[in-house]
Amino acid sequence: MRYTDGPGTRCETHIDAAPQTVWKLVADIGTPARTSPELQRVEWLDGADAPALGARFAGHNRNPVIGEWRTVSEIAELDTERVLCWAVLDTEGRFGEPARTADDALATWRFDLEPAGDGTLLRHSVRLGPGPSGLSRAIERMPEKEEELLAGRLAQLHAGMEATLEGIKELAEGTVTGVL
Repeated sequence: MRYTDGPGTRCETHIDAAPQTVWKLVADIGTPARTSPELQRVEWLDGADAPALGARFAGHNRNPVIGEWRTVSEIAELDTERVLCWAVLDTEGRFGEPARTADDALATWRFDLEPAGDGTLLRHSVRLGPGPSGLSRAIERMPEKEEELLAGRLAQLHAGMEATLEGIKELAEGTVTGVL
């Protein structure tokens, strides 16, 4: 496994709620911050207040090993009640030339919703790269550990994605107080 191959991970869950209900949670960029172990909070940028192609938001993250950092993401694909996809950009050039478009993203994240019986199949996925990131810089310093570094980071991301999906499921199904 190599960073240049665009490695990623995905997970899914069935939610006993209509796609419209699940979409309201997915389209609220603050929802993942409620349950993710890494994403702490988000905020729309440049006057945006809802998902739209090209809209940007900041994510504030914390990891016990990596520390704290801020990202800027741009909505790269949007199909209401079906797909929400965003590219994490390096607008400040922290890892090299600034990555200001989805083509140079540090990572690309997405939610895919599919009607499934009386509920919704919700998939969450991430693809790393192709743009340079903190992870690619670590790999440059320790190329002999590339597979280990990638596997470790993907495992962290997968665990966070599972927590996010479980949180969305609980919110959508009304098993958490203060739902919708």
